[in-house]
Amino acid sequence: MATKPAPAARRLRLLSRGLAALVLVVLVSGCSGASSLSAPSVTLSIGSAGQPQQVSTGVQLLLLLTVLSLAPSILILATAFTRIVIVLSLLRNAIGTPTAPPNQVIIGLSLLLTFFVMAPTFNRIDQEALEPYLQNKIDQTTAFTKAAAPLREFMFAQTRPKDIELFMSMSQQPQPATLEDIPNTALLPAFVISELKTAFVMGFVLYVPFLVIEMVVSSVLLSLGMMMLPPSLISLPFKILLFVMVDGWYLIARSLIMSFH
Repeated sequence: MATKPAPAARRLRLLSRGLAALVLVVLVSGCSGASSLSAPSVTLSIGSAGQPQQVSTGVQLLLLLTVLSLAPSILILATAFTRIVIVLSLLRNAIGTPTAPPNQVIIGLSLLLTFFVMAPTFNRIDQEALEPYLQNKIDQTTAFTKAAAPLREFMFAQTRPKDIELFMSMSQQPQPATLEDIPNTALLPAFVISELKTAFVMGFVLYVPFLVIEMVVSSVLLSLGMMMLPPSLISLPFKILLFVMVDGWYLIARSLIMSFH
Protein backbone atom coordinates (compact mmCIF):
# COMPACT_ATOMS: atom_id res chain seq x y z
CA MET A 1 0.00 0.00 0.00
CA ALA A 2 1.59 3.34 -1.11
CA THR A 3 2.02 5.98 1.55
CA LYS A 4 1.15 9.61 0.90
CA PRO A 5 4.02 12.09 1.17
CA ALA A 6 4.12 14.17 4.30
CA PRO A 7 2.58 17.68 4.05
CA ALA A 8 5.94 19.36 4.79
CA ALA A 9 7.70 17.40 2.07
CA ARG A 10 4.87 18.14 -0.37
CA ARG A 11 5.06 21.88 0.30
CA LEU A 12 8.86 21.86 -0.11
CA ARG A 13 8.51 20.09 -3.46
CA LEU A 14 5.90 22.56 -4.69
CA LEU A 15 8.05 25.48 -3.60
CA SER A 16 11.09 24.18 -5.48
CA ARG A 17 9.01 23.66 -8.64
CA GLY A 18 7.59 27.18 -8.38
CA LEU A 19 11.07 28.71 -8.05
CA ALA A 20 12.30 26.73 -11.06
CA ALA A 21 9.33 27.92 -13.11
CA LEU A 22 9.96 31.54 -12.09
CA VAL A 23 13.62 31.34 -13.10
CA LEU A 24 12.62 29.85 -16.46
CA VAL A 25 10.13 32.66 -17.11
CA VAL A 26 12.74 35.32 -16.31
CA LEU A 27 15.28 33.72 -18.65
CA VAL A 28 12.78 33.40 -21.52
CA SER A 29 11.61 37.00 -21.15
CA GLY A 30 15.22 38.23 -21.03
CA CYS A 31 16.10 36.33 -24.19
CA SER A 32 13.03 37.59 -26.03
CA GLY A 33 13.78 41.23 -25.11
CA ALA A 34 17.49 41.03 -25.83
CA SER A 35 16.97 41.80 -29.48
CA SER A 36 15.30 45.13 -28.67
CA LEU A 37 18.05 46.31 -26.31
CA SER A 38 21.32 47.82 -27.51
CA ALA A 39 24.46 47.92 -25.35
CA PRO A 40 26.58 51.08 -25.42
CA SER A 41 29.92 50.83 -27.17
CA VAL A 42 33.23 52.10 -25.79
CA THR A 43 35.94 53.36 -28.12
CA LEU A 44 39.54 54.09 -27.09
CA SER A 45 41.70 55.97 -29.55
CA ILE A 46 45.13 57.59 -29.42
CA GLY A 47 45.75 60.49 -31.77
CA SER A 48 48.00 63.48 -32.17
CA ALA A 49 47.31 66.55 -30.07
CA GLY A 50 46.16 69.54 -32.01
CA GLN A 51 47.62 72.11 -29.61
CA PRO A 52 50.54 72.11 -27.14
CA GLN A 53 48.10 72.99 -24.34
CA GLN A 54 46.48 69.57 -24.73
CA VAL A 55 49.82 67.84 -24.13
CA SER A 56 50.46 70.03 -21.08
CA THR A 57 47.06 69.19 -19.61
CA GLY A 58 47.68 65.47 -20.06
CA VAL A 59 51.04 65.66 -18.35
CA GLN A 60 49.56 67.66 -15.48
CA LEU A 61 46.82 65.06 -15.05
CA LEU A 62 49.43 62.30 -14.94
CA LEU A 63 51.41 64.18 -12.30
CA LEU A 64 48.24 64.74 -10.26
CA LEU A 65 47.45 61.02 -10.27
CA THR A 66 51.02 60.29 -9.20
CA VAL A 67 50.73 62.71 -6.26
CA LEU A 68 47.41 61.16 -5.22
CA SER A 69 48.99 57.70 -5.23
CA LEU A 70 51.72 59.00 -2.92
CA ALA A 71 49.24 60.74 -0.59
CA PRO A 72 49.24 57.92 2.05
CA SER A 73 53.02 58.05 2.28
CA ILE A 74 52.94 61.84 2.60
CA LEU A 75 50.32 61.56 5.34
CA ILE A 76 52.45 59.06 7.26
CA LEU A 77 55.88 60.66 6.88
CA ALA A 78 55.19 64.41 6.67
CA THR A 79 52.72 64.75 9.54
CA ALA A 80 52.44 63.87 13.23
CA PHE A 81 51.33 60.32 12.44
CA THR A 82 54.77 58.72 12.78
CA ARG A 83 55.36 59.86 16.35
CA ILE A 84 51.84 59.11 17.53
CA VAL A 85 51.55 55.60 16.13
CA ILE A 86 54.98 54.56 17.46
CA VAL A 87 54.25 55.87 20.96
CA LEU A 88 50.89 54.09 21.08
CA SER A 89 52.48 50.85 19.84
CA LEU A 90 55.23 51.04 22.47
CA LEU A 91 52.63 51.76 25.14
CA ARG A 92 50.71 48.64 24.17
CA ASN A 93 53.87 46.55 24.42
CA ALA A 94 54.82 48.14 27.75
CA ILE A 95 51.49 47.19 29.28
CA GLY A 96 51.95 43.65 28.03
CA THR A 97 48.89 43.33 25.81
CA PRO A 98 50.28 43.04 22.25
CA THR A 99 46.82 42.50 20.73
CA ALA A 100 44.74 44.92 22.83
CA PRO A 101 43.98 47.48 21.56
CA PRO A 102 44.14 45.88 18.10
CA ASN A 103 46.10 47.40 15.25
CA GLN A 104 42.97 48.88 13.69
CA VAL A 105 42.20 50.83 16.86
CA ILE A 106 45.81 52.02 17.23
CA ILE A 107 45.98 53.25 13.64
CA GLY A 108 42.51 54.82 13.83
CA LEU A 109 43.31 56.68 17.04
CA SER A 110 46.64 57.78 15.55
CA LEU A 111 44.87 59.20 12.50
CA LEU A 112 42.34 61.08 14.66
CA LEU A 113 45.08 62.60 16.81
CA THR A 114 47.06 63.42 13.66
CA PHE A 115 44.13 65.31 12.16
CA PHE A 116 43.66 67.16 15.45
CA VAL A 117 47.32 68.17 15.64
CA MET A 118 47.54 69.06 11.95
CA ALA A 119 44.22 70.97 11.85
CA PRO A 120 45.84 74.47 11.95
CA THR A 121 48.27 73.49 9.19
CA PHE A 122 45.53 71.98 7.05
CA ASN A 123 43.38 75.07 7.53
CA ARG A 124 46.19 77.30 6.31
CA ILE A 125 46.70 75.07 3.26
CA ASP A 126 42.99 75.25 2.50
CA GLN A 127 42.78 79.04 2.88
CA GLU A 128 46.07 79.99 1.20
CA ALA A 129 46.35 77.38 -1.56
CA LEU A 130 43.31 75.21 -2.18
CA GLU A 131 40.53 77.80 -2.13
CA PRO A 132 42.37 80.35 -4.33
CA TYR A 133 43.25 77.59 -6.80
CA LEU A 134 39.66 76.35 -6.99
CA GLN A 135 38.54 79.93 -7.61
CA ASN A 136 41.11 80.28 -10.44
CA LYS A 137 42.96 83.04 -8.61
CA ILE A 138 46.34 81.26 -8.73
CA ASP A 139 47.89 78.66 -10.98
CA GLN A 140 49.04 75.15 -10.06
CA THR A 141 52.66 76.08 -9.41
CA THR A 142 51.72 78.88 -7.04
CA ALA A 143 49.16 76.64 -5.31
CA PHE A 144 51.79 73.95 -4.75
CA THR A 145 54.25 76.48 -3.32
CA LYS A 146 51.67 77.99 -1.00
CA ALA A 147 50.48 74.53 0.12
CA ALA A 148 54.00 73.36 0.91
CA ALA A 149 54.86 76.43 3.02
CA PRO A 150 52.67 75.62 6.09
CA LEU A 151 53.72 71.97 5.99
CA ARG A 152 57.39 72.94 5.85
CA GLU A 153 56.92 75.27 8.83
CA PHE A 154 55.45 72.39 10.82
CA MET A 155 58.32 70.07 9.90
CA PHE A 156 60.95 72.71 10.69
CA ALA A 157 59.46 73.18 14.16
CA GLN A 158 59.79 69.45 14.91
CA THR A 159 63.14 68.72 13.21
CA ARG A 160 66.50 68.97 14.89
CA PRO A 161 69.10 71.15 13.14
CA LYS A 162 71.58 68.31 13.52
CA ASP A 163 69.47 66.03 11.32
CA ILE A 164 69.06 68.72 8.65
CA GLU A 165 72.81 69.32 8.61
CA LEU A 166 73.37 65.58 8.15
CA PHE A 167 71.35 65.33 4.95
CA MET A 168 72.56 68.68 3.62
CA SER A 169 76.17 67.55 4.01
CA MET A 170 75.49 64.08 2.61
CA SER A 171 73.91 65.61 -0.51
CA GLN A 172 76.94 67.96 -0.86
CA GLN A 173 74.76 71.04 -1.09
CA PRO A 174 75.95 74.50 -0.05
CA GLN A 175 75.15 75.83 3.39
CA PRO A 176 71.68 77.39 3.25
CA ALA A 177 71.31 81.03 4.26
CA THR A 178 67.63 80.74 5.18
CA LEU A 179 65.12 77.97 5.81
CA GLU A 180 63.66 78.51 2.34
CA ASP A 181 66.98 77.37 0.85
CA ILE A 182 66.65 73.90 2.42
CA PRO A 183 65.15 71.52 -0.17
CA ASN A 184 62.42 69.06 0.62
CA THR A 185 64.74 66.17 -0.23
CA ALA A 186 66.77 67.03 2.88
CA LEU A 187 63.93 68.23 5.10
CA LEU A 188 61.70 65.14 4.79
CA PRO A 189 64.22 62.47 5.89
CA ALA A 190 65.51 64.78 8.64
CA PHE A 191 61.97 65.23 9.92
CA VAL A 192 61.34 61.48 9.90
CA ILE A 193 64.42 60.53 11.92
CA SER A 194 63.74 63.38 14.36
CA GLU A 195 60.22 62.03 14.86
CA LEU A 196 61.58 58.52 15.37
CA LYS A 197 63.97 59.69 18.09
CA THR A 198 61.27 61.69 19.88
CA ALA A 199 58.86 58.74 19.71
CA PHE A 200 61.41 56.31 21.18
CA VAL A 201 62.29 58.72 23.98
CA MET A 202 58.62 59.01 24.90
CA GLY A 203 58.27 55.23 24.67
CA PHE A 204 61.20 54.73 27.06
CA VAL A 205 59.56 57.01 29.62
CA LEU A 206 56.34 55.02 29.30
CA TYR A 207 58.17 51.74 29.85
CA VAL A 208 59.70 52.73 33.22
CA PRO A 209 56.64 52.46 35.55
CA PHE A 210 55.51 49.18 33.99
CA LEU A 211 59.05 47.82 34.25
CA VAL A 212 59.09 48.67 37.98
CA ILE A 213 55.87 46.72 38.50
CA GLU A 214 57.33 43.77 36.60
CA MET A 215 60.47 43.77 38.76
CA VAL A 216 58.48 44.00 42.01
CA VAL A 217 56.22 41.11 41.03
CA SER A 218 59.21 39.01 39.96
CA SER A 219 60.97 39.66 43.27
CA VAL A 220 57.88 38.74 45.28
CA LEU A 221 57.32 35.53 43.35
CA LEU A 222 60.99 34.59 43.71
CA SER A 223 60.92 35.18 47.47
CA LEU A 224 57.80 33.01 47.77
CA GLY A 225 59.43 30.20 45.79
CA MET A 226 56.95 30.40 42.93
CA MET A 227 59.58 30.21 40.23
CA MET A 228 57.36 28.23 37.85
CA LEU A 229 54.67 30.93 37.81
CA PRO A 230 55.21 33.46 34.98
CA PRO A 231 55.65 36.97 36.45
CA SER A 232 53.85 38.54 33.47
CA LEU A 233 50.71 36.60 34.36
CA ILE A 234 50.58 38.27 37.79
CA SER A 235 51.90 41.70 36.82
CA LEU A 236 49.48 42.24 33.91
CA PRO A 237 46.40 42.99 36.08
CA PHE A 238 48.45 45.40 38.22
CA LYS A 239 49.77 47.23 35.16
CA ILE A 240 46.29 47.57 33.73
CA LEU A 241 44.99 48.74 37.11
CA LEU A 242 47.76 51.36 37.35
CA PHE A 243 47.08 52.59 33.83
CA VAL A 244 43.35 52.91 34.50
CA MET A 245 43.78 54.58 37.91
CA VAL A 246 46.01 57.36 36.53
CA ASP A 247 43.67 57.84 33.53
CA GLY A 248 46.39 56.75 31.14
CA TRP A 249 44.64 57.40 27.83
CA TYR A 250 43.94 60.98 28.85
CA LEU A 251 47.57 61.53 29.84
CA ILE A 252 48.92 59.87 26.69
CA ALA A 253 46.68 61.87 24.36
CA ARG A 254 47.48 65.12 26.20
CA SER A 255 51.22 64.42 26.16
CA LEU A 256 51.24 63.57 22.45
CA ILE A 257 49.32 66.71 21.52
CA MET A 258 51.42 68.96 23.76
CA SER A 259 54.65 67.51 22.36
CA PHE A 260 53.94 69.27 19.04
CA HIS A 261 53.57 72.72 20.61
